[in-house]
Parts: sequence; structure tokens; C-alpha cells
Amino acid sequence: MRLLKSTVYPDLTNLDGTIFHRKAARGIILNGEDILMLYTERYHDYTLPGGGIDDGEDAIEGLIRELEEETGAQNIRDIAEFGMYEEYRPWFKPGHDIVHMESYCYVCTIDEQLGETKLEDYEVKNGMKPVWMNIFEAIAHNEHTMANSEKKGMSIERETFLLKRIVDELLPVSQPELKAAS
Repeated sequence: MRLLKSTVYPDLTNLDGTIFHRKAARGIILNGEDILMLYTERYHDYTLPGGGIDDGEDAIEGLIRELEEETGAQNIRDIAEFGMYEEYRPWFKPGHDIVHMESYCYVCTIDEQLGETKLEDYEVKNGMKPVWMNIFEAIAHNEHTMANSEKKGMSIERETFLLKRIVDELLPVSQPELKAAS
């Protein structure tokens, strides 16, 4: 899978120390300019649905499981690779200093009707919910949160970068842009 970006969180001055390796699968589900997102009240941000890949699970299996759990997505199909975002962030749990996160992103299609979610307790406590959102509004919202909120989490930079790449690579060029290019 192509590497979209590799980044080191600003608080890390070096990559010395023990590193926890985590792989995640994230889904890109578009309907025109609308995209299926997770809104998290605690961080006041929009993120792509998805999460950690379990031991013994491949990325596609993890993607399908996470989409079903977090959004209630049904009949997940037409799965295609988009790219991988790699990041090094501080790890605040015992045993490791740094987490090396690899987010494998896939474009896919789902049935329009969402089913029941199976959110984990911490996700419910954080106020996480699936929403269809205009992608440009999601970008603007996340940029506003990054600039103005103390609540922002560490993933918002990744998510906003990915949303912008999705716009650049997956949204059709509008008619006025086509006319200006000719």
C-alpha cells in the first residue's frame, strides 16, 4: 500500500525508547460530497471510522469489523486500497514510550441504511457517533478545532490530512473547475 505521509508528533524529540506497534484499518465511504464520519464530542472532531486490527486479523477483516461496530455499516463491499498514514506519537500506557501507528485506509461501499452500532464503553463515554457529513464542512470543522480548542486529540491532524487527500483524489472535478482548466 502506498505511503501517504509519515509524521512524528511534535512532543517527541527522538524515537529512542520502547515502541509499541499498532496497525489500524480506516474506511472511506463517500456519497457525493458526503462522507461517513465519526463525531467525538470529547475531542470535538470528525474522524474516519475504523480502528485497531486484532492479532491474527488481516486489515480487510479488521476494517469490516470496525465499520460494523462503529457505524452499523452493512454489506461492506468494493474495498480498494487508498493509502497508509504512518505516525509516531507519545504512548501514555505502561511498558512503552512511543506508539508507531500505521493507519491503512480503504475506500469502500456500504448499504445506505446503517444498522445498530456496537461501540465500546470508552467510545460511548467520549460521545462518539456515526454521522454523514459534507466533507468540506468536516475539514473546516477540524481546522477550527485544531486552531481554537484545548479539547483536540492527537488524531485530528491525521484525519484532516486524510480528508484533504480524499477531496483531491476521490471527489470528481466540478464543472466550473473543468471550464477553468480548458
